[in-house]
Amino acid sequence: MISYPFQAVSDSEKETAELAVKFAQSLKGGEVIVLNGNLGSGKTFFIKKVCLQFGIDEVVSPTFAIVNEHNGKFHINHFDFYRINKVHEIYDLGFEEYISSPDTITFIEWGDLFKEVLPKKRIEINIKFISDKSREFRFSLYE
Repeated sequence: MISYPFQAVSDSEKETAELAVKFAQSLKGGEVIVLNGNLGSGKTFFIKKVCLQFGIDEVVSPTFAIVNEHNGKFHINHFDFYRINKVHEIYDLGFEEYISSPDTITFIEWGDLFKEVLPKKRIEINIKFISDKSREFRFSLYE
């Protein structure tokens, strides 16, 4: 389980996967999880490893699709705001409907690009490069 705020350093993909498993154990449904970090920091990798815990193994980055949906133990919405130019594009997707279900977990990559659409209640994971293989993960809970 994770208590917020929480910080961890990962020195390998294996450690990042272990951190994702620990994080997944704290999810109950209804969460919106925002992941921020530079290109290649491991946002999608982390999400893939969380989704594996829910029986979902076909997770790919929604960079061009903007949103992908998956079904397993939970319904998963996976957004990527990287290629969005204007906030109305997010609303045009029906964003508020996606994030309103208590049985759904929503991941948003690059959420810091459009903070104005993020719900007040959310978990943010900020990933920072320490070196080529090391990452710092900072988890914060907003209510």
